[in-house]
Amino acid sequence: MSPTATSTMTSPHPLKIAILLNSYRSPFITEIRDSYIRSLAAVAPDCSLTFFFPADKPGHLFPDPSAFDLIVIGGGNADPRKRHAWILAVHTFILEVVAHQQQGLAVAKLCGICWGHQTISMLFGGEVGDMEVPELGVTESKLTPLGQRFFHYPHRTPQHPHHQARVGHGTGTIRLQQHHRREVRTPPKGFHELIAGRQAFLSHSNAILTFQGHPEKDERTAKLRVRDAARWHGMDVGDAIAMGELVRRMEVEHDGLEVWRGILRWVKEGMGAGAEGGGRL
Repeated sequence: MSPTATSTMTSPHPLKIAILLNSYRSPFITEIRDSYIRSLAAVAPDCSLTFFFPADKPGHLFPDPSAFDLIVIGGGNADPRKRHAWILAVHTFILEVVAHQQQGLAVAKLCGICWGHQTISMLFGGEVGDMEVPELGVTESKLTPLGQRFFHYPHRTPQHPHHQARVGHGTGTIRLQQHHRREVRTPPKGFHELIAGRQAFLSHSNAILTFQGHPEKDERTAKLRVRDAARWHGMDVGDAIAMGELVRRMEVEHDGLEVWRGILRWVKEGMGAGAEGGGRL
């Protein structure tokens, strides 16, 4: 695979999104990339996606933040607390983008997902630690009051005629695919919490957004890693009952597409309007 790969959907003037895939020598990197393409095509078929692979292509140029509307710092298979050269290069890149944002330059907003959520949290003073019980499959978490406002609670339209939407139809919760064995234990400084349990943050500047869960993952992509249950949980992959339950958790209907709608709506709203300073949240 080339260092960057671009997928452009239909509009001649699409929303431009750069996505950093931070997995080192992953056999599933193509499937991970394709999950972003499928999920974003479902909610914004006119967007343009460009992929970067900093773990596998060290030294390759990072995206020009002035050339994109959004830069996604995606998931990864390395411990974000490590000091590998490519991880430090990602740190430097993130901090440079943030510095440009703080200077009021017209640059992309940042969105961290899973590894990106943990990495951005650490860069702003948060602590990341190992979980006692790793998470696999779809889990449900409670939205904070600001999270409800971010997702326009209670004004969500159900994705399916037989599906009572979870965001905005009485529960104030959100479901996402999870695939991680580390968590943010103390929140980063200068961020609001959108999903309880340190599962999502929005910066006070309204320019950085992070999620522990995976809005890009559908059940097809989640099932690629079902055998991580053996490494992380000590589960016997030959136990048909236990593995069947895990697969069913990966098949639970989730809110990934609704999260992407919220992310893209946030990108299009006024740059630099803080969550406490007159933004539309």
